[in-house]
Amino acid sequence: MSRVKTLVVAEKPSVARDLADALPGSFTNEETHYEGDEYVVTFAVGHLVQLVDPEVYDEKLKKWRMADLPIVPEEFKLAPRDAKAKKQLKAIHKLMKREDVDRIINACDAGREGELIFAYIYETAGIDKPVQRLWVSSMTKQAIREGFERLRPGEELQPLEAAARSRSEADWLIGMNATRAATIRGRAWVGGVVSLGRVQTPTLAMMVKREREIQAFTPEPYRLVRARFDPRYEGMWFEGDESRIFGDLARAEQIVDKVTGKDGTVEKMEQKEQSERPPLLYDLTSLQRDANRRFGFSARRTLQAAQSLYEDKKAITYPRTSSRYLSGDLVPQLKPTAETLLPIGDYAAGARYVLGLDQLPLQRVVNDARVDDHHAIIPTDVEHEVDRYSPDERRIFDLVARRFLAVFHPAARYQRTEVVTLVEEERFRTRGKITLEPGWRGVYGLESDLDKQAGKTADEDAGDESPELPKLEQGQSVKCVKAEFEDKQTKPPPRYTEATLLSAMETAGKRIDDEELREAMKDSGLGTPATRAETIEVLIRREYIERAGKELQPTPKGLQVITMLEEHPLTSPELTGDWEKRLSDIEHGSGDRKEFIKGIVDLTTQTVEQIAALDKEKLRPERVELGPCPRCGAETGEIIKENSRAYGCTSWKSREEPGCGYVIWKRVAGRTITPEVARQLIENGRTNEVLSGFRSKAGKPFRARLVLNDEGKVEFDFPARAQTKEPAVAE
Repeated sequence: MSRVKTLVVAEKPSVARDLADALPGSFTNEETHYEGDEYVVTFAVGHLVQLVDPEVYDEKLKKWRMADLPIVPEEFKLAPRDAKAKKQLKAIHKLMKREDVDRIINACDAGREGELIFAYIYETAGIDKPVQRLWVSSMTKQAIREGFERLRPGEELQPLEAAARSRSEADWLIGMNATRAATIRGRAWVGGVVSLGRVQTPTLAMMVKREREIQAFTPEPYRLVRARFDPRYEGMWFEGDESRIFGDLARAEQIVDKVTGKDGTVEKMEQKEQSERPPLLYDLTSLQRDANRRFGFSARRTLQAAQSLYEDKKAITYPRTSSRYLSGDLVPQLKPTAETLLPIGDYAAGARYVLGLDQLPLQRVVNDARVDDHHAIIPTDVEHEVDRYSPDERRIFDLVARRFLAVFHPAARYQRTEVVTLVEEERFRTRGKITLEPGWRGVYGLESDLDKQAGKTADEDAGDESPELPKLEQGQSVKCVKAEFEDKQTKPPPRYTEATLLSAMETAGKRIDDEELREAMKDSGLGTPATRAETIEVLIRREYIERAGKELQPTPKGLQVITMLEEHPLTSPELTGDWEKRLSDIEHGSGDRKEFIKGIVDLTTQTVEQIAALDKEKLRPERVELGPCPRCGAETGEIIKENSRAYGCTSWKSREEPGCGYVIWKRVAGRTITPEVARQLIENGRTNEVLSGFRSKAGKPFRARLVLNDEGKVEFDFPARAQTKEPAVAE
């Protein structure tokens, strides 16, 4: 009689290989699995199975008609993703049905999606064999072996599977129905399929809202007054809480004349000690935010590097986590982990400090109640061969390693000084900051980038801070050596970067800077840490948003999609955040899956009805007019008007009657040319600034100013070699 074996199902081939390496005995490689004496280890390739398309339920649904919506299957059907998936699925099913296999271990990634990948494979196998769950947070051999010693019963993960199925079905219901309804209604104006989704649409809506605020913004001039004093220090004029002078701008000149050369007094001198605690450990979203701020990495690029450090290099723990805390069972591993950083020059001093502590400060670091599936991202307690890491992996590991060491260091301490100088009844404020004790910041070196690291941005007008101040006393006489004013303008709100968009997604659009408060919002964000990067990439692929340098901006197509759905609940980040909270409740066993799906069906029905009722005239996009045609407008009165693909002269009637032929295409080298950029080209013959977001034919990004040549064609003017002109290729 053949020996009874255990089948282990991993999520990826590379993970299956690692599992086989960690398990006892030798394994033979059988193409679709690894075979040993006790274990058979096989693998999915991500999602092998998916929910089927509507036409599988009913042939007539191949045609997209409003009358057939909403489509709500009584029971969701599953099918392989493609031919390659079908082949591997068949191989796994065959192994599952083998007579010598008496139990199955789900070793897919320990999270919501990993649970779903396995659940769909198991369901489509049509078997009934006991299932156990491998749950590990790092891929070191030791962690894998320990995981196999404490396997969890499959039933224990039932709530997680219910949440995963609910997420999948909700996305299908809303995505399929809303996309069909919006495409039927708006295809003519938006162009092509109008793709909508439970997470992508409210994310796009947040960006469109910001873009409209920018477009509607009218800059307002104001002035700042700065003064230099003897002994040497500077101050900025203020009145009440305001340091900016609006309206009566001449007042700034009057203040300058009034105080220059005059004696003054130190009216107030206040010194306060302040401390700043180390930031919490990283979850995936905060790691992606920091990598975007510091290195310009996209969320996806950070995830790829982190996933590789986890799977291939075994250097960090599971990255797709939403927790910034550690569980109590990890405490014995913390010092050994710090010890692995000791041989690496950059971390030696920080690691030495941590290892020298009799007792680690764990109050803020360890919190079992705040660890669900996985703890925060930290280095693993194995030797780190950083020379083998790719440049991206090295940078991400650096962030994780420094943050891990920093969290055990004391608070940074500062002395903040505020001086108010009175000259001729006008007050000037000066702020000084001296580091008394670098504390956790010493782990980073005191580079100027640290404010960004801690997630703080300086107010650009807070120019009244000088690090070193002369010795001053209250009541001391000083002299205003020089005063001058500066002309400024108010600025529109900034466009989202990936860092700020990830923050907004995490809090469903609410502005929350405090990281402890942000933690409390986690379950009500848009998407999950594991899916946010892909949501951004989906919006880019669908040409709803685009990268313009470090910024993300909606395209005209993206603006049109949200205009079409105006005020619909599907565009509401709060509503989607609420659905995410309900999914989280299902995951933790306190939510009702049937109730959730019923709510999603109601929302789907409401969405279809609202889109069906849209007035077609309202869908017609607003087309801007950019003034007289530079080529023929003076004689003919023709103007430059926007159409779906370009900004062109209204003398154009057809190919046979092309008119004067003046045109600026909307897409140039992969970048959308906005009405504002087209206006600059028409009025000045060049863009005001060097623009980012262009891509060469080889797909490489580049920056350039756009200029119009003598023939009215758009060319690139590169900043580094301003004399070189290349024709700009329209798409």
